[in-house]
Amino acid sequence: MRTITTTEDLAQICEAAKAQPFVTLDTEFLRERTYWSKLCLIQMALPGADGEAVLIDPIAGADMSMEPLYDLFRHEATVKVFHAARQDLEIFFVEGGVFPKPLFDTQVAAMVCGFGEQVGYETLVKKIAKANLDKTSRFTDWSRRPLSEAQQDYALADVTHLRVIYEWLSAQLAKNGRADWVAEELGILTDPATYTVNPDEAWQRIKTRTSSGRFLAMVKALARFRETYAQAQNVPRSRVMKDDALLELASTRPTSVEELGRSRLLLREGRKPEIADGILVAIKEGLEMRPEDMPKIDVARDQMQVNPALADLLRVLLKAKSESLGVAPRLIASSADLDLIAAGDRSVPALSGWRHEAFGDDAVRLCKGEIALSAKGSEVRVVRL
Repeated sequence: MRTITTTEDLAQICEAAKAQPFVTLDTEFLRERTYWSKLCLIQMALPGADGEAVLIDPIAGADMSMEPLYDLFRHEATVKVFHAARQDLEIFFVEGGVFPKPLFDTQVAAMVCGFGEQVGYETLVKKIAKANLDKTSRFTDWSRRPLSEAQQDYALADVTHLRVIYEWLSAQLAKNGRADWVAEELGILTDPATYTVNPDEAWQRIKTRTSSGRFLAMVKALARFRETYAQAQNVPRSRVMKDDALLELASTRPTSVEELGRSRLLLREGRKPEIADGILVAIKEGLEMRPEDMPKIDVARDQMQVNPALADLLRVLLKAKSESLGVAPRLIASSADLDLIAAGDRSVPALSGWRHEAFGDDAVRLCKGEIALSAKGSEVRVVRL
């Protein structure tokens, strides 16, 4: 097994990959103590049972440039294959401003091919590659060096079996004509907006039961400060303040360090001068926010009346459609999506793109009373009215 630690060696393996129809990749990273993921290792394998598989070590090779890898990502003649690629892609987008193109995600493809929701790599290895994974190194600190032989073997297994899985799933998609479905999903994964967190919108992630404009103004100002500080210092949001502490401060609205010190939920980390000062500035901003600038909850959406019987019928329709298509129901629509459709919302993702063809069109017809559902044994059928 070869470990790449120099720009020259990285360029050599990436040039070899450019001559191949596809290459499989994976990463190991840490995120427990940082805002952004810390890249610890990249695994890459070329096609074929004897295709070279290498470890790319950005820690041992601290002076190595990643540009040869990014150049491979931009090389459109070679498909870049990942499993559950979202976090991998975020790392490369944040660090290099690049997405692998073209991209293939075996987790997305497997859901489209009937392997259930959020199917794990281990499951695909067993069912498609007919192999077993050694899980002893699953929970490990990938930032520590040197890597043990067991760690290296575990890491390489994430890309060597992936070659067989990719070829099998790719053939299945060609057979069932659903490659466009996967491409639509991958379009979301390669959209910069998927990974861009705007501090002004951070308040929307915080669950609150009140719609008071002033309270939401406090939440918005505090969440904006927390997000900005966490990004700048590369620390987890919770190190600045947790959601429950943020909501407490939005309610108590301390205006001095002394008042801030009375907070029950703010951790010691959040009492440091640079954070405490930022919190007080944010509270001042929230108190002074003009009514027209205050965030507003979509009251109309919240007040939509769900027809429970219609929602139940939509669940039956979804189950029937997913079974007939061999697609995980959750990939088509969530339970919340079905409730919104039953309440009259026509903007949910389940009603557009490939989902409209697979489910959405009949879902809208069912809501309009243009179709009915009938049962014959265990089979549910759509009846045109």
